[in-house]
Amino acid sequence: MAEFITTTLMDSYAGGPHITETQIGLANQATFGADDYVLEGGRESEAQVLTNNSIRIFDAVYCIQGRRDVIPASGYTDVTIANGTQGMNRNDIIVRRYKKNESSEIESTEYAVIKGTPNAGAAVDPEVTTGDIRSGATLHEMALYRVKITGLNITAVEPMFNILKNMASLQKEVAELNSKIITTDRGTCIKHANGVMEQFIKAKVLTKTFSAWGSCYYASAPAVDYIEPFKTVVDADVRIEADGQAWTMGVDNGTLKQSPSVYAIRPNSPGGQLLVTVRVHAIGTWK
Repeated sequence: MAEFITTTLMDSYAGGPHITETQIGLANQATFGADDYVLEGGRESEAQVLTNNSIRIFDAVYCIQGRRDVIPASGYTDVTIANGTQGMNRNDIIVRRYKKNESSEIESTEYAVIKGTPNAGAAVDPEVTTGDIRSGATLHEMALYRVKITGLNITAVEPMFNILKNMASLQKEVAELNSKIITTDRGTCIKHANGVMEQFIKAKVLTKTFSAWGSCYYASAPAVDYIEPFKTVVDADVRIEADGQAWTMGVDNGTLKQSPSVYAIRPNSPGGQLLVTVRVHAIGTWK
């Protein structure tokens, strides 16, 4: 066997074997994150209840504190759940268990079920062992599912892991997000994925001629066109900025295409019309 070469340069030709599992683990932590993840793709550790004593876990690519653990696309494992107790509640936790043999230093993974304690009241999760593989821990458990058992029956299987999206998915989401942010010289329109739309608009408008009203003067300021029409409008706030020269009073509710109209109120007459800055914040839906 070729002599092992010690080097910090992983991505290189070193004249012989030179990459350690520690280096790969640290590099994966720097790439994916230091926690436990199911990487996007395949069935992503999907769980299927077969009976009240058996749950099938399908294929996945796990990243357990930087250790990649690959279950092939056609692979699955059936884990055994202990019998429930009539009239009692229990939570079991299915984990992906990482182990390291202290003598041989061989690392391995397996599925395991941590059995909870039956309780006549609310069930409590059993303790899951959390180790720091980077610091040399020989045991670490990645929580996958909380299995809720009521009496003799499995009543729920709740995921406890995070799915880490791949770069292609993130790139697509960023492109979709950017396509839903419209910026113009008048402001910004944001279309959220859940159908909510927000618009922030700043526009210069010319009021009508001011008229006397009691002890003050007023003039209507025209509605402002939205950057994008709304499907529904939930709320629209309009205010006038005029360096203390005018205040705002609403006139109507606006439309799906235009902001509400407002009155500009002043303590004295400007002697005609007034150029003011109108700020609009509107929220509603776009789909």
